[in-house]
Amino acid sequence: MFRPLSRGAPGAFDLLDDAAVVSHRVGFDLVVTKDAIVEGVHFPQGEAPDLVARKLVRVNLSDLAAKGAEPFACFLAVAWPKNYGPAERRLFAQGLGVDLQAFGLVLMGGDTVSTPGPLTASLTAMGWVAEGRMIRRSGAKIGDLVAVSGTIGDAALGLAAVRGEVADQRGWLADRYRLPRPRLDLSKVLSMHANAAADVSDGLVADAGHLAKASGVGIQLNLEDVPLSHAARTWVEAQPDRAAALLGLASGGDDYEVVATFPGEPPAGFNVCGRVVAGDDVDVRLQGESLKVARRGWRHI
Repeated sequence: MFRPLSRGAPGAFDLLDDAAVVSHRVGFDLVVTKDAIVEGVHFPQGEAPDLVARKLVRVNLSDLAAKGAEPFACFLAVAWPKNYGPAERRLFAQGLGVDLQAFGLVLMGGDTVSTPGPLTASLTAMGWVAEGRMIRRSGAKIGDLVAVSGTIGDAALGLAAVRGEVADQRGWLADRYRLPRPRLDLSKVLSMHANAAADVSDGLVADAGHLAKASGVGIQLNLEDVPLSHAARTWVEAQPDRAAALLGLASGGDDYEVVATFPGEPPAGFNVCGRVVAGDDVDVRLQGESLKVARRGWRHI
């Protein structure tokens, strides 16, 4: 079922061995990341198997994008629940194959097991970056501008749309939640211009906080400058508490955009939404007033 996804890659051995070989690439560092998703936690119960597999690929590639890396291979582990029979497993493999092909990845190996619990899947993704050029979380410097790619909050509204809590014409918001778009198109400019970067998976406020903590600096985040889609702006305008609505979008998570710091004006594709200051935390502001933040985003434990 998964063997065709190796596409004859050297070192994958047609997925017939217990291990794989990753050859060194002269002048490059190997970047490795790993994310897992669990039914009922990271995607709704009963989600289509092909969509689950595609989201698994994309959330991992988002990490590589934020590091400035070019993806090339991955390893898969899946724990099949009792309700996942041959048909569901084939759909999962088909969805996986669609996105591995689309993003230039080959499957090098992995493992499958059964579980009495919910569907659980994990991908280990690998990419190449020019030697010494991986963008870390810890490189932010006082005076840097903080900027984010794309728009923020669409996935949070998309989850609400999937639950029937928000109107979603043409299913655009739900699609933003179900099939995030890893910003691999920005990998090269990040590696050339950014001092620090992280993908926006836990929420913009939380992930800006990760940059601040790793870099030993403070980050001032201005909610009025956070880029929003037309759908998100329309939703905010309909809420009784604008500050709470904006904060909810900025802490909702699952956007899989990139938040980064730059020593000067950021390149195309990024919008400035704050700056790096002295301190050790995130100061979330709206029109110059600091806000009390009870929830920054997704917490893993």
